[in-house]
Amino acid sequence: MPPQLLDRLKSAGSSVSAMTLGQKVIAVIGVAVLVLGATAFGRWVSTPSLVPVYANLSGTDGQAIADILTQDGVPFEATNGGTGISIARESVDAEKMKIAAAGLPSDSSSGSAVLASSGITTSQFMEKANYQRAMEADLAKTIEQLDGVRTAVVHIAVPEETVFTDDKGKTTASVLVETTPGKTLTDSQIQSILNLTASSVPNLDPSQVTISDSTGRLLSAAGQGLTGSGSSDARTQQYESDKAASIQQVLDKVLGPGKAIASVSAELNFDTTNEVKEEFDYPKQLPPLSSSTSTEKYTGTNGQTGGALGTNGVLGVDGTTTTTNGGAGGNGYDKEQSTVNNPINKTTTTSQLAPGTLKRQSIAVVVDEKAAKAMGMPQLQETIANAAGVLDTRGDSLSVTQATFDTSAADAAAKDLEAAKAEDAKAAQTKLITQGAVGLLALVFLLVVFIAWRRAAKRRPSRESLDLGELERLYPAGPVIGPDGVAALGAPGAPQLTPSAPDPAALRRAEVGELVDQQPAEVADLLRGWLADTRKV
Repeated sequence: MPPQLLDRLKSAGSSVSAMTLGQKVIAVIGVAVLVLGATAFGRWVSTPSLVPVYANLSGTDGQAIADILTQDGVPFEATNGGTGISIARESVDAEKMKIAAAGLPSDSSSGSAVLASSGITTSQFMEKANYQRAMEADLAKTIEQLDGVRTAVVHIAVPEETVFTDDKGKTTASVLVETTPGKTLTDSQIQSILNLTASSVPNLDPSQVTISDSTGRLLSAAGQGLTGSGSSDARTQQYESDKAASIQQVLDKVLGPGKAIASVSAELNFDTTNEVKEEFDYPKQLPPLSSSTSTEKYTGTNGQTGGALGTNGVLGVDGTTTTTNGGAGGNGYDKEQSTVNNPINKTTTTSQLAPGTLKRQSIAVVVDEKAAKAMGMPQLQETIANAAGVLDTRGDSLSVTQATFDTSAADAAAKDLEAAKAEDAKAAQTKLITQGAVGLLALVFLLVVFIAWRRAAKRRPSRESLDLGELERLYPAGPVIGPDGVAALGAPGAPQLTPSAPDPAALRRAEVGELVDQQPAEVADLLRGWLADTRKV
């Protein structure tokens, strides 16, 4: 080992030996923190940054791409159950080109792939069929982007156009979806699939789209709307629970918690009905649109107009009233007819009633006898009816019954709750005391280390630099001894110093002084012992 390195190691060892216990502990902790930080930084630097490159891959394509990346030694990660792959950022471009050259992803279900497979001599029928297949494939890919949809299959039925009939059939579509395990599609997602499919196909009405999942459950039927997660039973239960919760909230506010129980049974109408309403109104302030008047006059001789009504008037033609003219020699009548066409306002309202409207509901409430007596049954029943929106015309029913509630379980639960709260408070207090004790110990430890460092700093002798000026030569000129022990020749005329033998007395004084600096208490005890022995003698 080189002498310079050995001297440095000896100097470092001497420095460590001179350190106090607190300084050594702090040094060890600092070294450990540096080592852990360097290790974490090295692992973070060595970990490659991954970028998502492929998504919605089939199992075959995902395995083939993974084999290529493994063969090239490129870091990657499979995501979403193997349907997505993330590649190291610095290798993305090169690996994408290599994977594309291998014909991957080879999924031919996309619309562009279907259209690209058409040949030059394709017939019009095949072009139409390929276009429809491409549309179905693109729609399936779009639906698969929804959260919770794993795969989707779309089929479109377009009626054939013909010149022999004016009636054209309706375009329909069906969608089969496979959901991710543990997830179900919500009403908004099902409605999104309906709108996406209807908006992507010409002349397709959303009511003509049928949606089903892979288990065979019908989510939306043509002409019926949502029937899956928003089925009649689920929506009825939701209405009943919401209505019961609102009534229970009112009862808890009025009577107090645990004093009443409410239950609701509802019947909803899920029929899709169209209502057409026509209203006619005659605005009297407007003039008539048209009017006409006709007058007919008849004069006869030697005749008598009469009959059962007499000679003063007869019932004329078409039910009109005629009057006779008195004359000397005969009878006659006058006929006047008026027709007025008044303006009539006509209002036609066509509305489609959404399924799920309330048909009737039955509400049952059981109230604690003591609470009911305090408020009064008639007033309580009226309050519940107003809160629940009970209508007699709709056939709603409301039943309020008094009963004596058993509060033993509630009291026991309250006691358990209080005990749990007290236990939690005690645990929190114990945790706080423990944390305070740990903090106090850490503070005491730091204070001890600081005091020890201060004492060690005070024990060190203070040194000051003094200007000694020019010193006379103490030794005759001679060769200079270098670090390697070999005499080095100086320049001619340059002052040379030769080492002299160390003075034994000076060495002893230096050792005693160093001992006094390092162990002042022990040296003081030793001197006291010597003085005591001298006095005895």
